[in-house]
Amino acid sequence: MPYPEIRPRRLRRTAAVRRLVSETRVAPAELVLPMFVREGLTEPRAVASLPGVLQHSRDSLRKAAVEAVQAGVGGLMLFGVPATRDATGSGGLDPDGILNVAIRDVVSEVGDATVVMSDLCLDEFTSHGHCGLLTPDGDVDNDATLAAYAEMAVAQADAGVGMVGPSGMMDGQVGVVRRALDAAGHADVAVLAYAAKYASAFFGPFRDAVESCLDGDRRGYQQDPANLRESLREVELDVAEGADLVMVKPALPYLDVVSAVRAAVDVPVAAYQVSGEYAMVEAAAANGWVDRERVMLETLTSIRRAGAQVILTYWAVEAARLLRESY
Repeated sequence: MPYPEIRPRRLRRTAAVRRLVSETRVAPAELVLPMFVREGLTEPRAVASLPGVLQHSRDSLRKAAVEAVQAGVGGLMLFGVPATRDATGSGGLDPDGILNVAIRDVVSEVGDATVVMSDLCLDEFTSHGHCGLLTPDGDVDNDATLAAYAEMAVAQADAGVGMVGPSGMMDGQVGVVRRALDAAGHADVAVLAYAAKYASAFFGPFRDAVESCLDGDRRGYQQDPANLRESLREVELDVAEGADLVMVKPALPYLDVVSAVRAAVDVPVAAYQVSGEYAMVEAAAANGWVDRERVMLETLTSIRRAGAQVILTYWAVEAARLLRESY
């Protein structure tokens, strides 16, 4: 039919009509808040490169967890920042290490009101900043690292976590973690696999948040940003090894990967809107160059539209409140 009979603008005319025909919606329950807790703090500390993000004390972490639950977020992803580090990352395996203590704190505070998740990686705990144990010549030893991940997973599950997130990109990590959890009586603890984690320059501000000691880079085990088929292979392997969810990280520069992964698997797909994505918008908004709230929600919508059912974002609490108001 010729113009003027076809007028698509009729369905954009008012906010009510736009809401009625909206194809993609982001729900607060689909958002996960990454949270940092630093050993030894008595008051929360701002992360300079991540405006609005804090390194928490144990007390402020509990309060922030309750606040997030009240906003309706679907999950909390906990990262620990130890006071001291060593070559083997032993603080991550210690039942009384900061991350495992924080898991117990948050679980005791919020119970099952949200999904308490934990990062399962050694990089925050090692003196060299890599995600695994090193060989004498400085390479990351994949299989020795897997043994450490298995022990770390059990320690986190013993602390009460509901979902572990193996993020080190070691070959076989999901299978090793799944078997370790099952053998220790934690068959109900889920595994969120960082299945497609790229060696990205967008991670920079995160390293400030965890006070990273990284020497060198992680291109020897994280994925090449140029590759898509490799991601699908990684995802396929993780699902075969028992992953309950799979994740793409970062999100915005890899929306094509999110979409391809969504088409390839039947398990839920997550995406991590990483620190550099967040920091760019915050910096532009602080300079008056973009409308902060609109860009925030637009980015989250684009990630959801690409196929991510779960979105990790530092805006989780604020976005959840805005989304609840808009429904």
